[in-house]
Amino acid sequence: MWKTGLLVLFWGLLSSGELQQQTTEPEHQNRSPSGKLDFGNVPQGVYETVPYYEPGMIGILFHMVHAFLHVVQPNPFPEDLVVEVAKDKFGAIQSEYQKVSAIYYEIGFVVCAVLGLLFAVLMPAVGLFFCLCRCCNNCGGEMHQRQRKNADCQRGLLTTLLFTTSLIITAGVLCSYAANQNLSSQFKSVRRLISSNLRDLHTFSNETPMQIDYLIVQYATAKNKVISDLDNVGPLLGGKIHHELGKEVRPALDGALNMAGVKVQRAIKAMRETKEALENASVSLEVLQEATGKLHFNLSLVRSGLNRSLNDPGCSDEESDATSAQLCRSIRSSLIKYFLSACHVLQLPNVYNQLESVNQVLKTDLRNIVQRGYASFNDTPGMVNDQMRNVIDGARSMLDTIGTNISSFTKVFPVHSSLTNFTNFISHTQSKIEDLYPEIDEMDFYRWVSCIGLCSMVVLILAFNFLAILCGNLGYDKHASPTTRGCVSNTGGTLLMAGVGFSFLFSWILMGVVTAMFLVGGNMEKLVCEPFHTKQLFKVLDTPHLVNPDWRNFIPGYLYNDSDLDLTVESFYSNCKDNQGIYSAMRLDKLLNVSAFLNSSLVSKVGKMFENVNIDLRGIVLLEPDGKQNLMDFSETGVAEINYAAYLEEVNKGVTQVDLLSYANELEAQTDLMPKGPLQTSLKGQANSLRQIHSQQVIPMEQAMPSTSSLRMQRKSSTRLIWLPNHCLHFNETQKYKQTIVGYFRQYIEWVRSSLAMEVAACKPFSNIVDTVEIIACSVLVDSLNTFWFGLGCCALFLLPSIILSVKLAKFYRRMDTEDVYDE
Repeated sequence: MWKTGLLVLFWGLLSSGELQQQTTEPEHQNRSPSGKLDFGNVPQGVYETVPYYEPGMIGILFHMVHAFLHVVQPNPFPEDLVVEVAKDKFGAIQSEYQKVSAIYYEIGFVVCAVLGLLFAVLMPAVGLFFCLCRCCNNCGGEMHQRQRKNADCQRGLLTTLLFTTSLIITAGVLCSYAANQNLSSQFKSVRRLISSNLRDLHTFSNETPMQIDYLIVQYATAKNKVISDLDNVGPLLGGKIHHELGKEVRPALDGALNMAGVKVQRAIKAMRETKEALENASVSLEVLQEATGKLHFNLSLVRSGLNRSLNDPGCSDEESDATSAQLCRSIRSSLIKYFLSACHVLQLPNVYNQLESVNQVLKTDLRNIVQRGYASFNDTPGMVNDQMRNVIDGARSMLDTIGTNISSFTKVFPVHSSLTNFTNFISHTQSKIEDLYPEIDEMDFYRWVSCIGLCSMVVLILAFNFLAILCGNLGYDKHASPTTRGCVSNTGGTLLMAGVGFSFLFSWILMGVVTAMFLVGGNMEKLVCEPFHTKQLFKVLDTPHLVNPDWRNFIPGYLYNDSDLDLTVESFYSNCKDNQGIYSAMRLDKLLNVSAFLNSSLVSKVGKMFENVNIDLRGIVLLEPDGKQNLMDFSETGVAEINYAAYLEEVNKGVTQVDLLSYANELEAQTDLMPKGPLQTSLKGQANSLRQIHSQQVIPMEQAMPSTSSLRMQRKSSTRLIWLPNHCLHFNETQKYKQTIVGYFRQYIEWVRSSLAMEVAACKPFSNIVDTVEIIACSVLVDSLNTFWFGLGCCALFLLPSIILSVKLAKFYRRMDTEDVYDE
């Protein structure tokens, strides 16, 4: 009975902890967690320029020219030489080292240029001497031909070689003509490319103010979220304090305050069950004491009976029955160890005083006291909201002021006016370029006519060659002698000599033009275009102290007067190529550090706003003085002072020191070894008496003893019952709430920083302009120029074998004045 009462008491004390957990957890679950702010996407302008040039089939010719230039000039880009010349303001090369380096690099161009000049100078002289020589009937000028047996074979070979040479010259003039036409046709696409670049610059200047305004407007997103959290400071901050405070005080409230929780009837029931358990324990002690006396009496009777049986003469006559005597001595020695342990239960203290104290505590009704305490505790969010009212009102006005400061900060720097001026500059530049188009067209027309004129010179020579070959073959008669050749064949020979004359007249002009174009176009390709593709040109431009001896990097030195800033031409071009914002590409943070301004305006001010916040929770009254006194009285009832160690010790000892059932079986086994007689019968009777005592008295007493775990539980609960700490956790929660509020502005600052770096005023148009200039200068102009002189130079070069072959072949086409006559 008293075991059952104690278990009920412990269940009542521990179940009170579940009440507080059910009370506080729903409030914690209802709190809305702060999330990441969504500022949307910065409006982006669409840049239409795609700086890519595909030359088409003529690209094969471009690659051939590049391969030829690599053969002429295989040396790497002379970066050191260019830097030294640039530092000398591109003046004359002074030192011997520079001269040697320049000659070594230009040796291929020098050799080709010298050969071209020699060709241009010697060809007119050779032509003049050739004409004079022929006038003197030399150099093939004599109208006489010796007949040979292999004349037809020579004629055919010379015709084939001249035809092949003419085909090569034709390929060269077609190459030049294609380059000339490509240059003219590409001017239309170049105009479209320039126009799209200018439109992209207009888009850049028009979209940038809208993007900056969007960044400013999105301040309202962070501001509204902060105001929303400030308006809900009660549920957010107060609810968190209430939740955390509940977690801290729950161990104490499990034993005391929760006994008067939401389900007050269960708590009061726990007290009443405590009273019932103590009453049952008191009654159980009396019952155990009475049962212990009976057990002690019955065991004494059995002990006396065993002593009488062992004093029987049969147990001491070893001569007549040695076995019985030995067994009697064994039974007598085990009987010495046999004694009762029920007397230990009699040492358990009574609980009358504790029971009387619990009865006095139960006279006070804790219902209303506990309800008022929990009402005060649950009003923590409202209390926090009232104490934060002044802070919220001040925060509203401060956030409005910060928004005004941010808007005015952008007006300090004339972004809009600068972009307006930039737009006007673009419009003015575009009108200027469009005004130049007629002049460019006119100049291109003259260029085209000049190139066609040069090509026509070659075409005229080719026309003479092909017509001469045609006439010579059509008018050929193998039976005719040199003096009897027909008119058609003679016309072919005359055309060949006309081609030779025009070759001497035009070849030196062609070679002079080719040499000049070769020097200009070849050096442009090797010194500008190739280094641009390999980015070696950027390394030259980014050479420290190149523009100014005092500037390490000339762009930041010129713009910000800080040449040590890591801003180079290559980095600016690469960042714009990746379509990053001009703020990061030009390192405008050196001039306008938006992050530092926003940090000082937002984070520091908002942080200071919370420095003087002091949440005072002294208004929370968990228990009024009467309730506290009642709990103190309950803790002083003596329940916690019960000697649980003595109870545990006595319970663990058991009712008897030996197992009566085992002892009875052992006694009977020894008795069976004796001879049958009165002694054996008497001992078996005592063994049966022990079995009856074990089943009728010992087993019921053992079942009435309390379990060890229940006693431990009672001790733990009683210890926690008398502890009621005082907690103050609001400071840490206030700091967390402050970090949440500041975190919204940090998100805004980080979003502004990343948007300025990657999205606002994307400077792709500026890298597109550089790429467009490279396309116009290198891919269109220089490549076409180089292809033109490459084809024209091929024509001029092959005019030499054409002249020689034409002179020799003319002998086989023209009608001779005399011939050799052989007698048969």
